[in-house]
Amino acid sequence: MCLAVPARIEALTATGHAIVDLDGMRREVSLALVDDVRVGDYVIVHVGYALQKLDEEEAFRTLRTFAELGALRGAEG
Repeated sequence: MCLAVPARIEALTATGHAIVDLDGMRREVSLALVDDVRVGDYVIVHVGYALQKLDEEEAFRTLRTFAELGALRGAEG
């Protein structure tokens, strides 16, 4: 199974790269597949690549769902 997660752009680095915040972890990702990304934007990240921009509301909804799934999983055992 593959999973792409929302991440917030924290800083633009070398041409075509950015530092993103993935639930408190900072990682460098490639921006080769997206255009017009700015600090503060949310992107969907998979295996080190930002795949597309995502509006903030959708990013929060998705992150909240992931958190709820984690809480449910923790309650299982």
